[in-house]
Amino acid sequence: MSPVAPGDVLGILGGGQLGRMIAVEAARLGLVVHVYNDAPASPAFDVAARATTADFADGEALAEFARHCAVVTYEFENVPVSAAETVARWAPLRPGLAALATAQDRLAEKRFVAGLGIPVAPFRAVDDAASLAAALAALGRPAILKTRRFGYDGKGQVVIREGDDPAAALAAIGAAPAILEGFVPFAAEVSVVAARAPDGGLAVYDLCENRHEGGILARTTVPAAAAPETEAAAREIAARIATALDYVGVFAVEMFLVRDADGEHLVVNEMAPRVHNSGHWTDIGAATSQFEQHVRAVCGWPLGPTTRRAPVATMDNLIGADAGAWRTLLAEEGARLTLYGKGEARAGRKMGHVTRLSEKR
Repeated sequence: MSPVAPGDVLGILGGGQLGRMIAVEAARLGLVVHVYNDAPASPAFDVAARATTADFADGEALAEFARHCAVVTYEFENVPVSAAETVARWAPLRPGLAALATAQDRLAEKRFVAGLGIPVAPFRAVDDAASLAAALAALGRPAILKTRRFGYDGKGQVVIREGDDPAAALAAIGAAPAILEGFVPFAAEVSVVAARAPDGGLAVYDLCENRHEGGILARTTVPAAAAPETEAAAREIAARIATALDYVGVFAVEMFLVRDADGEHLVVNEMAPRVHNSGHWTDIGAATSQFEQHVRAVCGWPLGPTTRRAPVATMDNLIGADAGAWRTLLAEEGARLTLYGKGEARAGRKMGHVTRLSEKR
């Protein structure tokens, strides 16, 4: 791959808010951003120098897009692998196909992480009512039934408790191929956001503590209330996953923090091969935002420092009507408001976020 330089074209597959925020940072660093997405009303289109609206199954459009890019990245993990394969024939694709394919299938992801010797929740594959019954017998209740593909922000999953009808749970996810996960009695949900360079160099941000509401991330607080040894373990987990995938770019690993008589332990929940919602605090909370860091990594440029700029950083998602308070948030001293340019503030839809720095939790 030839060195990427300012003035070259960075291609982004996907046009959502993550692509939008990557594009803004890429433009600041002198790159020309070309976004490819299948929906014409895409937030990233508003800030990109070039935009292509075409289906992800359109091989000719993908090839034409990729031929004019110095490097291509993706902003969400549900880009079809076939589309990514087409792009990779014409331009360097970072992160690579292995990360994309692994993250798209929860069963493949669980097997991959467990294969590295990293703790995960107990799990079983579910393809029908019989395999669900066998999985429940093995894992017990409560347990969480999740579609293997396309679930996010609490979608595509249902908790099965004592007395619940497994058939109703399977119907609730459309009887799609699934995975059943045993319940993990966690004390907190945490995540580590990191970047890996083409030469294997790693830059890791401070461990985040996350609070979800209705399956959607509501608030991230940094640093997490965890022991130093736990944070070191999280960093090691991130490094092992990234190395095994030969990963290039920013990624996140979401984990459960378990506290018991033996101390603190981490159990990996899932990984995200992209910039991540729990990393949004870095926009003002770290010396290098995760969006700039991703641009640096996929272009093969030096990774930036991840130093936290204040004792505590928090990020609150603005969900649905929350974004209507934009005037109040703009008037709040020290608050950093980011809106995603989405037209309709539907319930459960991420419309923006606000970041704050403080001296204490």
